[in-house]
Amino acid sequence: MQPSSPTPGTFSRRMMLAGAAALAGTTATTTAAGAAPAEAAPSGAAQSGSRTVVFRDVRPLGAPEPTDLVVVDGRVSHGPAPRGTKVVDGGGRIALPSLVDAHIHPDKTTWGGSWVSRRPASGIADYVAQDVDLFHSQRRSVAERAYGLMTHAVTRGTRAMRAHADVAPAYDLAGVEGLAEARERLRHALDVQIVAFPQHGVIRTPGTAELLEEAARTGAVDMIGGIDPSGFDQALDEQLDLVFGIADRHGIGVDIHLHDRGAKGIEALRGIIDRTRALSLTGKVTVSHVFCLPGLTDGELGSIAAELGDLDIALTTVAPSDSLVLPIARLREHGVRVGLGSDGVRDSWSPFGNADMLHRAHLLGWVTDVRLDEELTDCYRVAAHGGADVMGLAHADLEPGAPADFVLLRGECLPQVIVDMPRRDMVVHGGVVVARDGEFLGRGAPSGR
Repeated sequence: MQPSSPTPGTFSRRMMLAGAAALAGTTATTTAAGAAPAEAAPSGAAQSGSRTVVFRDVRPLGAPEPTDLVVVDGRVSHGPAPRGTKVVDGGGRIALPSLVDAHIHPDKTTWGGSWVSRRPASGIADYVAQDVDLFHSQRRSVAERAYGLMTHAVTRGTRAMRAHADVAPAYDLAGVEGLAEARERLRHALDVQIVAFPQHGVIRTPGTAELLEEAARTGAVDMIGGIDPSGFDQALDEQLDLVFGIADRHGIGVDIHLHDRGAKGIEALRGIIDRTRALSLTGKVTVSHVFCLPGLTDGELGSIAAELGDLDIALTTVAPSDSLVLPIARLREHGVRVGLGSDGVRDSWSPFGNADMLHRAHLLGWVTDVRLDEELTDCYRVAAHGGADVMGLAHADLEPGAPADFVLLRGECLPQVIVDMPRRDMVVHGGVVVARDGEFLGRGAPSGR
C-alpha cells in the first residue's frame, strides 16, 4: 500500500535523524588508512553554477513522512535548492543508502550467457581446473562478461565493489585487464577496487608470483591477494612473505582468501597479523571468508578480534551458512571492519549467485536466524556501511555531506524491505540516476522525467 503523500518540505537534519533511528550506529566514518573524508556539506542555498537536483517526495530510511532530498554536486545537502532546480519525483518511495559488495569475482562469471553444466568437484584444485576450461570455452571476453554482471549489480543498488581477478599463467593478466576495462566503462556509476587474486596458488603454480608483481608494478590493481597459504599453497611463510612484500614495495593493500579452519586457519591469520604489524600496513589488509573464526570460544575470539581491531585488519564474509558466517557483532565490539559480499556469481564453482546485495543482506538475516526489526536493519547496515568501511569509502547514509548514492523503492519500512526485497525503482550514484525500473541507463542519462 502506497503511503499518503502530504506536501513535502525541504530535507532537514531533524527529518534525517528521525529516519536514522532505524540504522543505529551508522554515523559516517572512514576507518581505512588513506581514505578521503567526505567534503563539507553545502550550507544554505546552493551555490551558483553547482549541479543541484531535488528528489521530491521520498522517505529517507523509511521515515513515516515524505520530504525533499536535495543533492548538490553529488552530495546530500540540507538545502534549500534554488528556483529552477531539476526535480525528480520519488512518488513516496523509501530512500535507502546504496550497497557495497565487498567481495565478488566478476571475471569468472557466465552471467548473460548460455547455461553451463557443472561437473563434480571435490576441492579447490578441481574447481581451479574447471575455471580454466570455462575460461577457454567462453566466446565473450572477460571485459564483456564482467561489464554485464557489474551493470546488473548497479541496477540492484550497488554503489561499489571489491572485485577479485584471477591471476595465473593460464590467464596471464587477462582477468585484471578485463576488470579494468569494465571499471573504466562504469566509472560514472560504480566505484571498483581490483584485487590480483592467485586462485591457483602463489607458490604451487610457478609464474604466478611474477604476474602478481607485474600487476602491482603497472598500477592495474589496488590490492594483492593470497589463498590458504597453509592448506592449499602449503607454504605459509613463503606465500605471506611474497604477497606482503609486493604490497609493501608498491604501496598497495592485501586481501587474502582464508578458507582453512581450525588450527591451520588460525596459524595463517596470526601470520597475517604479524606481517601487518611488522610492515606498518595498518588499515591496508583484509582477510576474506576467515572460516577459522566462527568455531572459536568467546574468549579466543575476543583475544584475536582485539588484535585485528588494533591493526585495523578488515574482514569480509559472504554468509554461506550459519556455521561459517562471521560473528559480526562480536567483531565490531573490537572495532573490526566487516563487509558483506556476493563471492562467485554463476561460474564454474556454482550455478547460483546474482550480485544483488539486498538479496545477500536477506541471506545474512536468514542464515543467522534473525527476527527482530533491529536485527534485520543491522543486516542492511553490514551490506551498506560495512562494505564501505572495508573499501575506505564514506558512508552513503543520506546525512548532509554524504555521497548521494541511494536507492528508491516501495516499501513500508526497512525491516520489511530486507525480507521482501522489492524492485529497485531508481538507483542514484553521485546525484545522477544510473538505473530505473531494473534497467541500466548508461553514461549521461537524464536525471528526471
